[in-house]
Amino acid sequence: MSASPTHPKHYCGVFGVYGSPNASELTYCGLYALQHRGQESAGIVTSDGKQFRRHIGMGLVPNIFQGNMLHDLVGHIAVGHTRYSTTGSSILQNAQPLVVNCARGQIAIAHNGNLTNASQLRDELEEKGSIFQTTVDSEIILHLMAQPPENGEPNSLITALRRIEGAYSLVIMTNDELIGVRDPFGFRPLSLGKLGDAWVLSSETCAFDLIGATLIRDLEPGEVVIINSEGIRSVHPFPDQQRRAFCIFEYVYFARPDSTIGGQSVYRARVEMGRQLAREHPVQADIVVPVPDSGNYAALGYALESGIPYEMAFVRNHYVGRSFLQPTQLIRDFNVRVKLNLIADLVRGKRVAIVDDSIVRGTTSKARVISLKEAGAKEVHVLVSCPPHMNPCVYGIDFPDRKKLMAANYTVDEIRRYLNADSLGYLSLDGMVRAVGTDPKGFCLACYNGDYPVPYSPSLEKHVMERRAARAESFSETFKKDALQARLL
Repeated sequence: MSASPTHPKHYCGVFGVYGSPNASELTYCGLYALQHRGQESAGIVTSDGKQFRRHIGMGLVPNIFQGNMLHDLVGHIAVGHTRYSTTGSSILQNAQPLVVNCARGQIAIAHNGNLTNASQLRDELEEKGSIFQTTVDSEIILHLMAQPPENGEPNSLITALRRIEGAYSLVIMTNDELIGVRDPFGFRPLSLGKLGDAWVLSSETCAFDLIGATLIRDLEPGEVVIINSEGIRSVHPFPDQQRRAFCIFEYVYFARPDSTIGGQSVYRARVEMGRQLAREHPVQADIVVPVPDSGNYAALGYALESGIPYEMAFVRNHYVGRSFLQPTQLIRDFNVRVKLNLIADLVRGKRVAIVDDSIVRGTTSKARVISLKEAGAKEVHVLVSCPPHMNPCVYGIDFPDRKKLMAANYTVDEIRRYLNADSLGYLSLDGMVRAVGTDPKGFCLACYNGDYPVPYSPSLEKHVMERRAARAESFSETFKKDALQARLL
């Protein structure tokens, strides 16, 4: 899956290996499997116990690591990252893993998620003299770890983790350790695997399948796993809490269908979402058509439950890259059409039920309906395998602000009319949760119901940013005065 202008961007993929002479090659393969989670940049850092070696680049994993590049990344420990920018611009400087040298040695970090108190912490650290090299919130964690002791107590990873808020799954490497971390709410996935004598950490289990590793278990929310020459140990540094908040959109769209999260097959969850959608929104149709690739499995479930034949009427062009995401309307329209081509003979004169995973801005969905009707479809019924997105995400998904969310500004019938569809049905919130088969209290559903597990204040964020800008302006004026006085003297 690749993000489109109307689908939210994936957050990031993280991967780590400890105890293999082929750590860099395994990490490369792991990132290849996690490519769907980020296609803007990628990087690998290795350690042989004494020295870090790092290579990062913009673009796709196979384009970044070419020739003998992996052979130069020597070491038995490695961390890797593949990224979409949610916090920080899409530039090489922000590519991860990030590496710092500090009093405690070298540290590399790969981060999946978004810190909700990043602006406040960065403002505080800058006032103490910290100089940031990137605009990503992941760097804040490194600065917190590198701070001098306070009240006689040395700063550590645990101290830093207790200060940050929001969503984070981390893979961290020191000279001789590999560390995995999940935030106390468990927003993001992170799994532990084994390959011979080596330990592996990954955002998704599909990466284990590619390298032949065995899934041991998911890290628990709030767990820190430390792997070194003495073996593996687990630490739970946070107070026990009842609430969990795993991002349910992993099951809907983000995760690969061949991954397992929380003991649940993503494939089976999506098929069940389609079945539940058929129970809630039955339509009179001749064929069920998925929007590839993210709608394939929900559409299959809808067809199985309804008994309506399943047809792959849209054919996806898998060779279309993100270079087509250009600002002109002509290119945007071309982008919509070139990614999916319709087999007109399959839909002509038929009532079509088209199944997609979500509608964000609605422009692509409208183009699909138009193409179906232009091809001669008698009716087009749009079915969506999740509830309407009503709220932006502040935990690392690139959902646009509320003003750009179709469902936040229009009724279902208004959206139907905009799409030019004969009917429109969204899966209910209860139906979506039931399809995954676990307690709704275990999920973050904020983008659907506005219940944000970790409080977030846009007004505080704005205040901090304004204060930082004022401080920078004041510094600039002082610098100009000092420079002028120096010239006069």
